[in-house]
Amino acid sequence: MKIAPSTIVAVATASFAITSSSAFIIPQQKTVINQNKAYTTTSRHVSSESSSISTSPLGALNGGKRRKQYPTTSLSATVLSEGKGGVTYNEKCDVLILGSGPAARAIASLLSAPGSDKLDVIMADSNFDKEWPPNYGVWEDEWQSIVDLYKSFGRAIGEECIDRRWGVTDCFFGGSFDIPVDNRFRLDRPYYRIEKNKLRDAVTHVDEEDGYRLIRANHVSRATSINLYSPSGTLTHDEDGSTILLQAKDGTETTVRSKLIVDCTGHETKLVLKDDRVKSDPPGFQIAYGALVEVDESDSPDLTKIGPYDKEAMTLFDYRTDHFPEDSAQLRNAEKAPTFMYAMPLKNNKIFFEETSLVARPAVSFQECKDRCFTRLEHLGIKVTSIEEEEFCYIPMGGPLPAKDQRIVGFGGAAAMVHPSTGYHLCRAMMGAGDVAKTIRSGLNDNAKGKKGVNLDKVAGDAYHAIWSPANIRQRDFAVFGGEFLMKQNVEGLRGFFDGFFRLPLEMWAGFLAGWPGLPNNKSHETWSARIGFGLLFVSKLPLQVAVDMFTSIVAYSVTNFPSLPRSVTPFLPDPEDYIHVERPELMGDVAAKSEAMRMIAESKVTKDVPVAFLNEEEEEKAPVEA
Repeated sequence: MKIAPSTIVAVATASFAITSSSAFIIPQQKTVINQNKAYTTTSRHVSSESSSISTSPLGALNGGKRRKQYPTTSLSATVLSEGKGGVTYNEKCDVLILGSGPAARAIASLLSAPGSDKLDVIMADSNFDKEWPPNYGVWEDEWQSIVDLYKSFGRAIGEECIDRRWGVTDCFFGGSFDIPVDNRFRLDRPYYRIEKNKLRDAVTHVDEEDGYRLIRANHVSRATSINLYSPSGTLTHDEDGSTILLQAKDGTETTVRSKLIVDCTGHETKLVLKDDRVKSDPPGFQIAYGALVEVDESDSPDLTKIGPYDKEAMTLFDYRTDHFPEDSAQLRNAEKAPTFMYAMPLKNNKIFFEETSLVARPAVSFQECKDRCFTRLEHLGIKVTSIEEEEFCYIPMGGPLPAKDQRIVGFGGAAAMVHPSTGYHLCRAMMGAGDVAKTIRSGLNDNAKGKKGVNLDKVAGDAYHAIWSPANIRQRDFAVFGGEFLMKQNVEGLRGFFDGFFRLPLEMWAGFLAGWPGLPNNKSHETWSARIGFGLLFVSKLPLQVAVDMFTSIVAYSVTNFPSLPRSVTPFLPDPEDYIHVERPELMGDVAAKSEAMRMIAESKVTKDVPVAFLNEEEEEKAPVEA
């Protein structure tokens, strides 16, 4: 139910956590459509939002050498400082944020917010100055909860962040189960389109007194096993912090010494490993083609609408397929791999359309979504005269959670925070930033309260626990099953599913769509009893065909993916393992000692031979065998 494809259009390979998930957008030069309906446009630029992670084999840290000058950032490359154990660095901070999308800037703004426990924060991303591509849509009550949270931190998110408000949302599920094709299902719940540039400004606090610093550079490392990385020496941890090598687009290197690193580079992060000890299905993918267009209304019989879409309503779902000829290959494909139209009417004759595959594995193609979009519009009599922007949405949904015992804290898409059934992410990340920021601020300030010192592994574990507590993992397990069930459905099944879903009490369906502690109506899903109650009532609202399919799917999934679904709806199974740090030398050995050895060997002028005991499994396989 992403219900809002644009809500989170964010590229998961990106430094945008939200973005964090992931999305490509190509802002276009305004292009007039000719009579041949050539819906092609000329790209002004392409933004992949990626963190542009370099794979160049940079060596270890440069001893005491002076780095190149770094003029394109608010931090310049200074003479390397030397810390404990000979560790050298250009810049030092409490927390280093990797990425600069909504999730990254949200957590950075709260970590550095005014207060006695505020932290010294650096953000690193070579793409910091790029615009945020996605169209973000949110429910009004959820957005107000975000505004209230940030106000409690002394951060203002003003009315200027709201681009458009609709008092109602509409859906079209006609064509199955005796629902007329033209039937409109109206939801009395207001919806917002976020003014992305204003939101970006609201969470950007570079070089302010109560703000964060900036380095326009990306990390060059890749995790090879828990807390070990390649190329050797580019990222190391010790009891006092982490040392990481960053590289700007011009090749300039900067080394940062930080107590903690938070990775907000998206679902396909290179630093946050996934938990392979827990059985989980691979992610599904939300794919969408969107276009911000102007339409010709000269022949419109009703100027309060654009086609069937009311200008005073946001259309959440249009799952109809009557725009395809009967018995055609197009119709068969659309029934088997469904997509829906999502529409945001803006000012006058301007409207944002997005044809979306909710979740699929493998993904539906972008070209298929684009073709279906314009086929639908032509059938509805909507004449597109110009295209101002095109948007290509790619959002991994579900998949495994982060592995435990990692010093790098994943956040946003890097921590699998995207809703696994709906694709929603923006409000989840912005709300989740509150608990994570409080946890990190408290943890890193423990030594200021007279305590002996800070256990950084514990702080990292506590931060993950703030994201994925056992209770929240149980709730996610329930939503993961929902995503798997949706992937099985043809268009008829999805029409029946959502027609029944929105006949539930608002607090039930809204709570499922939110799916995050602190957001409105989430209490309807926070406990096993609330979830089982939701499920039983939901099944009673479904068409018999869909209800039977859901029942058999529950049984099959409970067996093949045990214990995730039974654990989420009963009190009889133990909680998932939590993220709170516990020393496990029997599994990992002394990682600090091994990391130190790897760094010292990399710096050595005498030997470059790395003992097998210090290698990860992949490197060990490549190690030469002694005669």
